[in-house]
Amino acid sequence: MTSKPHQLLKAFPCQHLMARFGGVCAGILLSTPALAESVNLSYAFFAPSQTFPAVQMERWATLLSERTDGQVSVNTFPGGTLLSASNMYDGVLNGVADIGLSATSYEPGRFPLINLIGSLTGIEVSSQVASQALYDLVSEFSAESLGLEEFKVITAFTSEPGYLHTQTPVTSLEQFEGQEIRVPGDSTAVLQALGGVPVGLTQSETGEALQAGIVSGYVGSRETLMDLQYARNVSYITDYPLTNVVFVAVMNKQRWESLPDNVKQEIDALGAEMASFAGAYLDEHIEESLIWAAENHDVEQLTLDESEAQRWSQLLQPLNEERLDDVASQGLPAFELHDRYVELINEYQ
Repeated sequence: MTSKPHQLLKAFPCQHLMARFGGVCAGILLSTPALAESVNLSYAFFAPSQTFPAVQMERWATLLSERTDGQVSVNTFPGGTLLSASNMYDGVLNGVADIGLSATSYEPGRFPLINLIGSLTGIEVSSQVASQALYDLVSEFSAESLGLEEFKVITAFTSEPGYLHTQTPVTSLEQFEGQEIRVPGDSTAVLQALGGVPVGLTQSETGEALQAGIVSGYVGSRETLMDLQYARNVSYITDYPLTNVVFVAVMNKQRWESLPDNVKQEIDALGAEMASFAGAYLDEHIEESLIWAAENHDVEQLTLDESEAQRWSQLLQPLNEERLDDVASQGLPAFELHDRYVELINEYQ
């Protein structure tokens, strides 16, 4: 039985078109990747869009879209508009956001090993070097030991070491005694060891607290002088490296497993790149912030003399050792991580 022409066309459309239009059909077949599955991702962060982790988030979103030829679009939610610092990681686990970026120090019991990178004092290191070293550690140590086994890690980076920003000059322990200072999570014991009075406040509460005189200063990275306008309410920076803040961006594991292989490859390729970018951006931005703060608000950097810096170190070194011992007592490779961190810093520097 002979098939009808329209049946042949239905069964062999491309052969029919090839006969009539030559290479056009071949071109259509070759363009199949353009029809790849589109992917929409949500990415949440707790701090404002002008802060350096949020700048990193926007950069990541742009690069991923570009490198997948528009296959991936990322909706970013800075400033706690989707998830806040207190529920970021659980929010990702529960699928509220596909990706979340937060400071691990906000949940010290959840991430004791990785928080060592942020809680040890006296380490003079740039943000870029520290961030590159941190990302390597996250890649080298097991997810279980780091408390990250439920997630896919997208990238990780750190602030520079926190510095003491105050309304009155501090170049000695005696000048610091009794001052009420806003601190991030792991700096409470550090401030107490130095004779200060730590006050736990979120970043969003700190500006008002400085303005109202509730605190006389804060410990933090120096870009906040400009980004968060803290230079309006502090006049001095004491040049001694205290604790820093570790940031880890994670993806919901089920969402990760659902992604096309080519998208996974691009996300993996961006991990180390974004760690380096975030650190380098922050280092450069800090220099801009210091110049701006000095020119617009007369903020002055103060250096401890050698004997005074030694006094601070003698008070804080036992605290470093105590933290290492505490994490090691939980069956975690605390000393191995510390030694590898120092080794990586030396390599990158």
